[in-house]
Amino acid sequence: MYESDAGLLAPGRAGSPAETAGGDSAFLQAMLDAEAALTRAQSDCGLAPAGAGRAVTASADARRFDVRDLALRARASGNPVTPLVSDLVALVEPDARPYVHRGATSQDILDTAAMLVAARTLAPVLDDLVRAADAVARLAVAHRSTPMAGRTLTQHAVPITFGLKAAGWRALILDARDRLSAVRESLPVQLGGAAGTLAAFNALAPVDEAGAADDSVAGADDDRRGLAVLQAFANELGLAEPLLPWLSLRTPVADLAGALAFTAGALGKLAADVLILSRTEIGEVTEGQGGDSSTMPQKANPVRATLIAAAARRAPGLAATLYGSLAAGDERPAGAWHAEWEPLRELLRLVGGAARDAAELTEGLRVVPYAMRENLQLTDGLIVSERLAAVFAGRIGRKRAKEVLVNAAARARAETTDLADVLADVLDEEPELSGLDLSELTEPARYTGCAGPLTDRALDRG
Repeated sequence: MYESDAGLLAPGRAGSPAETAGGDSAFLQAMLDAEAALTRAQSDCGLAPAGAGRAVTASADARRFDVRDLALRARASGNPVTPLVSDLVALVEPDARPYVHRGATSQDILDTAAMLVAARTLAPVLDDLVRAADAVARLAVAHRSTPMAGRTLTQHAVPITFGLKAAGWRALILDARDRLSAVRESLPVQLGGAAGTLAAFNALAPVDEAGAADDSVAGADDDRRGLAVLQAFANELGLAEPLLPWLSLRTPVADLAGALAFTAGALGKLAADVLILSRTEIGEVTEGQGGDSSTMPQKANPVRATLIAAAARRAPGLAATLYGSLAAGDERPAGAWHAEWEPLRELLRLVGGAARDAAELTEGLRVVPYAMRENLQLTDGLIVSERLAAVFAGRIGRKRAKEVLVNAAARARAETTDLADVLADVLDEEPELSGLDLSELTEPARYTGCAGPLTDRALDRG
C-alpha cells in the first residue's frame, strides 16, 4: 500500500510551512508552473500563439495529475518530467499541444521547479527568522545587565551577561537571514535546451496569432531568439535570469545549500546553549512549553531546542551531497544532477522546520536570573580570578600575582571557603596589596567588561 510522506519520523518539519512548500504536490505544481511559463514566454517572443500560453496555463494544475503514477513512470526516463509532459499534452487543447515543453529539456523544467520551490519555501523561513531575531532582541534588552557565568571548554571562565549571549544569538540569526535573503533574490530559472546552447529556440520559426509560420519577422536576430525566451521565461516566473544555462554549472544549488546549512548551524548554536542552560543542575533558562515525557510525569523536555539541534546535525551532510554534485561532467551530468533532488528538498524542509521551532522557542523562552546568580557563586569567587590577577600584577608584578592567586585558589578549594576570605589573609602578608576592596573585586556582577556596550552595538544592527 502506498502512503504519502506524512512526516512520522520528521517532527522537526511536521506541520511547518516548509513541509507543505516542499512536498510532492508543491514540486509537481512548480514543474507545471515552469512548463506553463515556458509556453507563455514563447508566446511573448512570437514563437507560439498567445492562446497556447493560456491553454497550457489552464491545464497546469497539480490536482489534475496523479503524483504516485508519475513517480512510478519516472523510472523509465530517470526523472518525472518526461511522464508529466506526456500527461500535460493530453490535457491541453489540441491546438496548443505542439507548444508544450517545446525547446526545453527535462532538466530545464526540474531545475526551474526546484528554484521555485526554494523561493516559495524561503519566504516563511525568513519570516520565522525575523520572529526569532525580534524575540532574542527583547531578551537582550531585558537582560542587558543580568550577570551569568561565561563557560569555556565546559567550565566557568569569567562573568558575562545574558544580554550579551542573547545578542550573540541574534547576530547569528541575522547572518542567516542575510545569507538566505541574498540567495533567494538570485535564484535563477534554468533554460538551456539539450546541451545548454538554446539552439532549439533559435531554430523555431516565429508564428502569427493563428500559429502559422511568419517568415516576415526572420532576420539577423535569429541567433538570439533563445536569449529572448530565457529573459521572458525568467520574467514570467519572477526568478533571476542566469548569465549562462547552469545544466552542469551548479553554483545556484551550491549557494543555496551553503546558506541553508549555515542557517541550520546558526540556529543550532542557539539550541545548544538552551540545552545546556536548561539542564536540571543549571536551570538558567527553560522552554516556555516543555515537552512531555512518555514515562516521567515530572519532566518538561526542551523539545524545540532538541529538534533544532537534530536539524543542525543533519544539514551539513545534506549540503555535502549538494556540494559534491558541483563536480558534474559534460554539458548535462548523469547521476550528479539526480543526486541533488532529495537532499535539496530535505534541506529546505529541515531548515524550514528549524526556523519555525526557533521562533517558537525564543518567543517562549524563560530566563531565570536567580539561578544565574547562584551559579556564579559555585566556584566561591574563583570566577573573577582574571580580574584579581590584573589588579595584583599592577602592584606586585605578574609573576608574584600569579603565585599568590594560585596558592589562594588552592586553599579556597581545599577549605571549601570563599576566595575573598582567603585573600583577606593574603593582603595582610602582602603590604603592596593593602587597601584593596575585596568585596568589590570579587563581585562577579562588577566584572562583565564591555558586555553592556557590546550588547547595545549588536542591537543597533537592523
